[in-house]
Amino acid sequence: MNHDARRTAHIITPRRTAAPADSRFDWRVVDIPVEITRSEARSLLTEQAEYGRWDLIRSQTFIGGARRVWLRRRVMNVRRTDDAA
Repeated sequence: MNHDARRTAHIITPRRTAAPADSRFDWRVVDIPVEITRSEARSLLTEQAEYGRWDLIRSQTFIGGARRVWLRRRVMNVRRTDDAA
């Protein structure tokens, strides 16, 4: 694996399980492999929080050094106010 491919090898899954229709939050699970340094992981999560408005809810470190973090953001349910159908 070359150096550039290793730096972008994180895996972002939009949702682990189907959220209920009336859920107030979107969930995102980010798996960060061992090859990603701590500062790179921090910049990745900072970018997600700043531009995607995600909040860090939980982080987990595995024995091999891989990390998994759970991000959450509030869903904005907007209803139409005009009479267009």
